[in-house]
Amino acid sequence: MKLDSVQIRNLRNLQQVSLNPSHGVNFILGINGSGKSSILEAIHYLGFGRSFRTTKHKHVIQSDQESFTVFCQCTDQESVKRLGISRNINDAVSVSINGVRGNKISELVSQLPVQIFTPQSSDILLGSPKLRRKYIDWCLFHVEHPFLICSNSYTKLLKHNNALCRKHQVGYADPQRIYWTEHLAKYGETLTQFRNTMMERLIPLITSNLEHFLPEFCVEISYYRGWEKGLDLIEALAKASDRDYRNGYISVGPHKADVRFKIDGKPAHEVLSRGQLRMLVAALQLATTQCLMSYTQKTCIFLLDDVGAELDAAKREVFIDKLLESNTQLFVTAIEAHQLEFIDKYQNKKMFHVEHGQVREES
Repeated sequence: MKLDSVQIRNLRNLQQVSLNPSHGVNFILGINGSGKSSILEAIHYLGFGRSFRTTKHKHVIQSDQESFTVFCQCTDQESVKRLGISRNINDAVSVSINGVRGNKISELVSQLPVQIFTPQSSDILLGSPKLRRKYIDWCLFHVEHPFLICSNSYTKLLKHNNALCRKHQVGYADPQRIYWTEHLAKYGETLTQFRNTMMERLIPLITSNLEHFLPEFCVEISYYRGWEKGLDLIEALAKASDRDYRNGYISVGPHKADVRFKIDGKPAHEVLSRGQLRMLVAALQLATTQCLMSYTQKTCIFLLDDVGAELDAAKREVFIDKLLESNTQLFVTAIEAHQLEFIDKYQNKKMFHVEHGQVREES
């Protein structure tokens, strides 16, 4: 998928902005507060239905306005699509796909695979396992269509089983509890099969990327499924049942899964510097774009925010080169042109300058 045009209205300091990006790489220059990151934020809304900068949608809406809108026209293997999203101050959402309006964000974001690399991207390694599960699940969402139904079903069943845990104490074993536990185990096993398969695809790609990004380290990558080895999920749930009903929540299952990264037997985040962690994250995110292209022939839109703060000059160039090799459409923000001194070698590119919310394309 490639963006042909983007229109942004009333989003932060972008009152009314239109741009026609290159299908290759787009460099967006501007000082802090100029609005360059807000352009990425607008595209992020099309790909995720939310901001990467705040959880409060009303904070994204320009002062004295009731809503913001982002609209794009994009090309997907010779077919043209028109996509849009609008959020108002009451948190209501409206999406549009080829002129058909609705409010299901999942239908919009499935059309436009978007990834982003920001100063906070290291959180995938430093933060909770939930962030690493999201990493796998983004790939599954765009590559395996049945995954979303399975994931949503498991989430609903988990909530129901947790409610049963809170309602009843240890020793409660009537048919209702058995019925819901069996269904939880069924969907949990299927969800785990999806994730195992995706990790089998991603690990070789990540490892190959690390040869370019962190050649001095051997990073061991493993997937913990969320319960004890040697047991089926139904067996693990039964083994933990007394504790779970005492504590009031289900403690085993794919909602406890994690991706683990080790170097010489130690957690990677305890060995690597902050800059090296960023390169590990770059290898992870590059792998998702490669996987998407390999298994679906879809291309990704990649947002690289504040490139000068995250990567040194050599790594910036390698990262961008590798992304473009996977036919990614790339949007890169920087404060100063010297942070992008290597860009002359790219043929399919555009340069945009942002100042006080106004965007000017360099001729």
